[in-house]
Amino acid sequence: MQWDLGLQGLAVLGAMSLGFGVVAGLLVGKGWVHRLWATAIGTVACFGVGLLTSEWLFGWATEEELQPNVDGLSRDEVLLSSLFTTAAVVLVMRYLAHRRTSHASPTAVG
Repeated sequence: MQWDLGLQGLAVLGAMSLGFGVVAGLLVGKGWVHRLWATAIGTVACFGVGLLTSEWLFGWATEEELQPNVDGLSRDEVLLSSLFTTAAVVLVMRYLAHRRTSHASPTAVG
């Protein structure tokens, strides 16, 4: 079955991605610049992974097999993949921030 993601499906995917991106920004912490980067990276990552999940991983399934389906978007599957993507973005960004701060501050050897 050929699935075409419609405009409504793209809009829902974009809104979900932005929401998960904002959650990533809030969970990362560490100042406004760091939060904005996390929001941007989380939004783009969730959009890309959600698009791949809906169209590539579950594009073979019929509309009856995947409910709810919003204009070609497999919503539940995209929500689950966005949850994992957001967790990965938060963990990687926190690790990189921790690594950068631990290398930036020299320890006093006495």
